[in-house]
Amino acid sequence: MTVEPFRAISLSRLAHQLKNEGRSIIHMEFGQPSTGAPAAALARAHEVLDQDAMGYWESAPLRERIGRLYQDRYGVEVDPDRILLTCGASPALVLALASRFRPGDRIALARPGYVAYRNTLHALNLTPVEIACGPETRFQLTAAQLAALDPAPAGGVIASPANPTGTIIPEAELAAIASVCRERGIAIVSDEIYHGLSYVGPTPSMLQFEPDALIINSFSKYWSMAGWRLGWLVAPEHHVAAARAYMGNLFLTPPSLSQHAGLVAMDCLEELEGHIQTYARNRALLLDALPSLGLQRIAPPDGAFYVWADIGHLTNDSIGFCEQLLRDTGVATAPGVDFDPVDGHRFIRFSFAVSTPEVEEALNRMRPWFAARPPL
Repeated sequence: MTVEPFRAISLSRLAHQLKNEGRSIIHMEFGQPSTGAPAAALARAHEVLDQDAMGYWESAPLRERIGRLYQDRYGVEVDPDRILLTCGASPALVLALASRFRPGDRIALARPGYVAYRNTLHALNLTPVEIACGPETRFQLTAAQLAALDPAPAGGVIASPANPTGTIIPEAELAAIASVCRERGIAIVSDEIYHGLSYVGPTPSMLQFEPDALIINSFSKYWSMAGWRLGWLVAPEHHVAAARAYMGNLFLTPPSLSQHAGLVAMDCLEELEGHIQTYARNRALLLDALPSLGLQRIAPPDGAFYVWADIGHLTNDSIGFCEQLLRDTGVATAPGVDFDPVDGHRFIRFSFAVSTPEVEEALNRMRPWFAARPPL
């Protein structure tokens, strides 16, 4: 099975090319925080550079601190031995899928959804079972949809808050999904990389309802450390040995420097919560302005830092639309086909992880551009 490209990367490459030619570019194509790592984490990294030979190493204190995070946030006890440190969430996803499922297994997931879910499943010779999820389900998988699948899939991938929509699965629905999956023998992989980034209240973890779920998380989003390549997988106790065997052969350990810095970053709450206030301002600016651009139909961005907007009244080619928007205005966005191969030709994703002045400037550039676009 062919693994399709992440088309936003191609658009980003064009954006950097235009920047090298002297153009002013605003990068709203990726969920990459414009804020850097917490100051204390950076200071610790400078110390470590002078003191540590930085060989292969997995930080026991970091695993213990992550375990405490689950107790503090969700009231769930997680043995640190169940936590595998990875080079970001992407290897954690590969690790979860490769170690838990067999080639040919069917895995349910929402459409739209993060491009790497579908393509990683293809790369591992697993079979994606994409379920169309629209406004009626808030663009999320539901327990009813999973119960209706015949035959039952071997697994299901859920994401809350989700990429590209930002929608959050309510606590009662998460509990219902866990119940259906338990009854039908469906293993759950829960991507919780955007936890901590919510504008509508706490985000429950699947571990609160299914202790045997495989949980993916990372320092890239809430902790603003995308380039440090540090994440983790929480595996069920009975699956830890198998996951560690795959980890040792495929990925070894994440960078020592990142582990030292990540441990310190976890306690920089005041600085990190300040980042959320920035994202909240950016979100409010977009939600206020998008209707004036003619973008009336959007997914409710409960969390993360994305707006998923319907542009079907303007185009049937989201790739060409995003490229033209970039060339004309210098605003880089992500085409919907990355996240939905069926209906994504009429959707666009905006990331508001950039600075507030950049969001304001992007809107100033886009208002006349959208106003000049003729409807289909």
